[in-house]
Amino acid sequence: MIDNALLKQLLEAGAHFGHHTSYWHPKAKKYIFTQRNGIHIIDLEQTVTMLEKAYAFVQDLAARGQSILFVGTKKQAQQTVEEEAVRCGMSYVNQRWLGGMLTNFAVIQARIDHLVRLENKRDKGELDLLPKKERGRIEKEISHLNTQMGGFKEMTTLPGALFITDPIKDKIAFTEAKKLGIPVIAVADTNCNPDGIDYPIPANDDAVKAIKLICSKIADAVIEGKTESFSGEAGVTKLVGEEEREEAIEILGSYTFEPEEPGKAEEPKELKEPKKPEELKAPEKPEKPKEPEALKEPKKPEKPKKPEALKEPKKPKEPEGESAPT
Repeated sequence: MIDNALLKQLLEAGAHFGHHTSYWHPKAKKYIFTQRNGIHIIDLEQTVTMLEKAYAFVQDLAARGQSILFVGTKKQAQQTVEEEAVRCGMSYVNQRWLGGMLTNFAVIQARIDHLVRLENKRDKGELDLLPKKERGRIEKEISHLNTQMGGFKEMTTLPGALFITDPIKDKIAFTEAKKLGIPVIAVADTNCNPDGIDYPIPANDDAVKAIKLICSKIADAVIEGKTESFSGEAGVTKLVGEEEREEAIEILGSYTFEPEEPGKAEEPKELKEPKKPEELKAPEKPEKPKEPEALKEPKKPEKPKKPEALKEPKKPKEPEGESAPT
């Protein structure tokens, strides 16, 4: 089913205008609808279909956490590429493509590290301690490196795909991507060979409005993929929380809350059977009243002890070895 709203947007942006009939590539013939006033007219129904395929691919790529490098060095695309790449949080190249940026990525990373170190020195105020001439030279170098590599200095790994606004203008980027097996999404005008492009989008690559519309659709796909990835992670976190809660309930359910028996160890307080309300308790038996002390039987008096003076005196012992008197 063709998206009529998107078809109308492409028509209003002038995406259906191709190049002059004398300046075309024969392999682009399958995307040409007709010719008018010596200009080829692109079949926008195929454009909508292939743009939707590219949209789905980019969305899936972003959902898997991979990056997309926006490339557009021609004057009509520079500002649009920068704005849309920044909006979706991706790297971009809108000035000159550095040869070997993908195939010799280690050297490019070393230059990016050099740029980051210089910027850190500037932010810390270390350049203020240098002579004026030396400070001016370093600031000029920072500005030059930012012009060349400012759009992709956050890119630490090779991108998952390239989006190119004009594969003829940026043929070096296209060649490097194909050499490394990186998928390419590109706007294919009537002068372009679409066979080497993984996801060609037949459209006018010279109209600013057409470039802006297609770039915005690719950026929307990136944003939607990131949102889908984030919501998926949130769903996994929520699922893990629910599983932990169910496991805790199962553990608590395995305990039996029975009254403790004599001889068994006391269970934790939180696992004891809850006390019955006071109104349901059985009435306790009243205790027997204590007898008053006055009614108690008096203790029998103890027998008085004999005084020591009344005791009979002990007989003196007779001395040994002496005879009795005669």
